[in-house]
Amino acid sequence: MHTQRRNLSALSPRVGLSALAVTGLLATAACGTESGDSGSGGKESGASSVGTRQDTGLTGKQWNVESVTADGKTQNAPAGAHVEFGKDGKVGGNYGCNHFGATAEIEGDTITIGDDTFKTEMACTADGTMGFESKLGEVMSDSTIKAEVNGDKLTLTTEDGYTVKLTAEKQADLHGTKWNVTGTVKVDAKGDAQGGSAVALASEAKDKVHLTFDEKGTVAGQLGCNKVTAKATVGDGTITLGAPGTTRKMCSASLMDTERSLLKLFGGTVKYQLKGSKLTLTSENGAGLEAVAAK
Repeated sequence: MHTQRRNLSALSPRVGLSALAVTGLLATAACGTESGDSGSGGKESGASSVGTRQDTGLTGKQWNVESVTADGKTQNAPAGAHVEFGKDGKVGGNYGCNHFGATAEIEGDTITIGDDTFKTEMACTADGTMGFESKLGEVMSDSTIKAEVNGDKLTLTTEDGYTVKLTAEKQADLHGTKWNVTGTVKVDAKGDAQGGSAVALASEAKDKVHLTFDEKGTVAGQLGCNKVTAKATVGDGTITLGAPGTTRKMCSASLMDTERSLLKLFGGTVKYQLKGSKLTLTSENGAGLEAVAAK
């Protein structure tokens, strides 16, 4: 591990980098992932794969970060902080606010993280989030880490004494799960989420936007202002959404903007990717969403 800590803002270019681009690094690596787009991973890494020499149970899982201990002080992780190690020689995830990605070589219980880490550039205001991000970022960039897997628990220890505690994410079911929408996704003209960008919901819409799919072939939920119902036919990595039926309330401009963005997903077929507790929907008309399973 480097002795002098690096400022992550000085690492590889991050302009235009989307959360989905980082997630895409590992799209083909997770064994428990459902997806209709297996060829979309790794476009923007800018680095060749290093690979893994041994599978120690690290790959193919989403590891949710519980805490980081540094200099004798332990910080609990904010919701959403996680790490994924790919079999293709990459690591990615979320620091608690921003998504990140890098190359990673796994040999036995030793992980070598490259110095090519890149991340998105969102600024989060929750207390302690950016401070935690800084600590976890120091671990996941240009470092050598010892990994200890014990069932669904993982402990990462750096050469200079940082310790990260993680727990494996359980795979959520598409059906019957309340999916809390956390952001909208703008897809490029070719229907490729890798070329698009993820935008967090406005604070006013937080915890007000959700969808639930049932096995009878319908979806119902809340778009932030109005309730919505529609037919939902699940295929191999796709969901065909029928014309939406909604209530007719009027709300604030930000909530109505969110609602209009999400309504673009209906009346057509969307691709879906289900990984752990995260669901992503994208359509060829430029619309998309990110959601997490309700606890």
